[in-house]
Amino acid sequence: MPIYEYVAVEDGTVLELLRPMKDADLKVEDPEHLGRTFVRRLSTFGLGSGGAESAPASHSTHIHSGSCGCGKPNGGCGRG
Repeated sequence: MPIYEYVAVEDGTVLELLRPMKDADLKVEDPEHLGRTFVRRLSTFGLGSGGAESAPASHSTHIHSGSCGCGKPNGGCGRG
C-alpha cells in the first residue's frame, strides 16, 4: 500500500496515511478533531536530484553514502 500525504487547507498541517490506491481521495478525518479539511498533495519523495541514478554516466565511480572513505561527509571531497 502506498503512503499518501494530505495537507490541511486551514493551517498547512501535513498527515501521512497508508491507504490502498482506491481510497487515496477519500475524505480524511481530522485526527485532532479541529474540523480542518485535508487535501491530498503530490509527494516529492525520491524526486530530488543528487541521487546515484541522477549522476551522469561519465561520472567517476566514487560514491558517498553517509560518509566517504576519504573521510569527508556526503560529497565533501568533491568526488561524488
